[in-house]
Amino acid sequence: MDKVSFRTKVLSRHLNQNPNDDNPKNPSTFIQSSPCLNYTPPEISEPNSSFDVSLMRKLMDGHNIEDRDWLYNLILQSKLFNPKEKGGKTFVLPDYNQTMEQQREMTMKRIEYLMDHGVFRGWLTAKGPEAELRKFALLDVVGIFDHSLAIKIGVHFFLWGGAIQFFGTKRHHDKWLKDTENYVVKGCFAMTELGHGSNVRGIETITTYDSNSGEFVINTPCESAQKYWIGGAANHATHTVVFSQLYIDGSNQGVHAFITQIRDANGNVCPNVRIADCGHKIGLNGVDNGRIWFDNVRIPRENLLNSVADVSPDGKYLSAIKDPDQRFAAFLAPLTSGRVTIAISAIYQSKISLAIAVRYSLTRRAFSVTPNEPEVLLLDYPSHQRRLLPLLAKTYAMSFAANYLKMLFVKRTPQLIKTIHIVSSALKAALTWHDMQTLQECREACGGQGMKTENRIGHLKGEYDVQSTFEGDNNVLMQQVSKALLAEFVAATKQRKPFKGLGLEHMNQPCPVVPPQLTSDVMRSVDFQYGIFCLRERDLLNRFVSDISQRQAEGQSKEQAFVTSHQLAEDLGRAFSDRTILQTFMEAETAVTDGSVKRILGLLRSMYCLITLEEDAAFLRYGYLSTDNAAAVRKEVAKLCNELRPHALSLVSSFGIPDAFLSPIAFNWIEANSWSSSRS
Repeated sequence: MDKVSFRTKVLSRHLNQNPNDDNPKNPSTFIQSSPCLNYTPPEISEPNSSFDVSLMRKLMDGHNIEDRDWLYNLILQSKLFNPKEKGGKTFVLPDYNQTMEQQREMTMKRIEYLMDHGVFRGWLTAKGPEAELRKFALLDVVGIFDHSLAIKIGVHFFLWGGAIQFFGTKRHHDKWLKDTENYVVKGCFAMTELGHGSNVRGIETITTYDSNSGEFVINTPCESAQKYWIGGAANHATHTVVFSQLYIDGSNQGVHAFITQIRDANGNVCPNVRIADCGHKIGLNGVDNGRIWFDNVRIPRENLLNSVADVSPDGKYLSAIKDPDQRFAAFLAPLTSGRVTIAISAIYQSKISLAIAVRYSLTRRAFSVTPNEPEVLLLDYPSHQRRLLPLLAKTYAMSFAANYLKMLFVKRTPQLIKTIHIVSSALKAALTWHDMQTLQECREACGGQGMKTENRIGHLKGEYDVQSTFEGDNNVLMQQVSKALLAEFVAATKQRKPFKGLGLEHMNQPCPVVPPQLTSDVMRSVDFQYGIFCLRERDLLNRFVSDISQRQAEGQSKEQAFVTSHQLAEDLGRAFSDRTILQTFMEAETAVTDGSVKRILGLLRSMYCLITLEEDAAFLRYGYLSTDNAAAVRKEVAKLCNELRPHALSLVSSFGIPDAFLSPIAFNWIEANSWSSSRS
């Protein structure tokens, strides 16, 4: 039967109904009109939480709960944050209908409000881990409201301010930090160029030293050397840290950083500085990204940030680190703060989208599976559970990893610099990729409602797409991770010492063995989960080392061999990231004493591990799983979805994000879209 005839027959059946036929199985049964849908809050319809939500929130946020709640409330008290009434609730969200210029000015007004209320107190002048953790916690909250606001603040404090803290010495700290904290000085960070992004070592801006005047002279020698995407440069920044090649007596000493004024106190661009706007973007239009050219700009000798190297008044280059490679590494080591904040921010956006999508799926119904029965809640469909609940488990796992990374950075020592660089590179890539996957799936899971800007998820995709490339392209970062693991392997082998650090101690143990047949109990056991993650990492590291060695034996240079082994490098980087995430999950779980929380964490851990086994083709590609075991894993994921389903509301409530920072479809979406709401 052709499609036209089939549709005609179906319509005919509907139009020729028999209202006296009580047999529901009869296709000609009279079709009753459905009553209007009513909204029932999931807090009423869903079972009570089986675990302590407040305790779980403390695990998720990790620290400074009271400070976070204080800032949430501070934001809700001001009209600057655009409060809107929808469906009987108030929501705060930037007005994205404003022009780019209006959004930028509103970002600055919000910064002034936060500054006036003490949010930035001690962000650069206070010392110790407690002060840093407060700063991280408050930035988390700012980012939950608006990415542009968080980036604008992050550039000023973490990049400009961080450069002065870490690259500078006492003379810079005394002169610049307090004024930066109070926004007397508005800073930006001029590293990226039109022609060079991830490859910082290749930047083309040139600085020379004039010993007659005791000044550095900064130049943009060609168009590809223009500073590009510099947040804050287009409108507001008064000063920048310029990254440039330093030439002394005609010899290039490598990349160094210089404090340079680009505007006066009245906002006028300084002489010999040219600034242009980067223009409208797919997101972050509240940030004034600009381009900068320098034409023989002269700055005092003291403006060189000199913690690693200095230039004497008579023009002698001075550094305790003689090797240029080591000097460059020491110079860039402090820049990990950007990757740390991006990774953390990515997880909070995943939390927002999942909280909205899960709440919506607990109140939105579609289709009846049996005649004359109510339509089914979206989250009661196994297919919908499969879309959202594995992402929820991954987000929990990655929250623990983000908290671990944060503590690693806050408690940093010189001995930890390499570890922080490698772990932050791996987790920045893994967590931001996860965020974009989560935003897309949650947008689709909300159907048409996910397209509305007021419902946040769709718009967040554009706002956060940049996180995959700024502060290091994710693919490049993963290659850096693999290169670092290769170096660890070579060092341990040459020195005939056991592996130590980066979680690689498992390489010193016997190789894990995967059972030929996986049962449910085995798949949910920590030993199996950790074992198969370690098996993948150690095997890929061995393969990578062997592949590099073979290519070098065939005449390739080490660099060429590394480039052509990119597929193994990518697989290895992901293996390291996944094992690190699991390890932080296990450590967090072990520290929990509450039995009910521990039980739900066990389900989430199992889901995280098994969905990773299912989604990463490496487990099949390299033979860690047989096809039968892969099928068993897939079935177990479905079982775990069913077991996590009753806890879905409690799990997203544990994120601790206030209702006002979610969206109308997370609550009474019928009332929010009513005629009366549209008139208000």
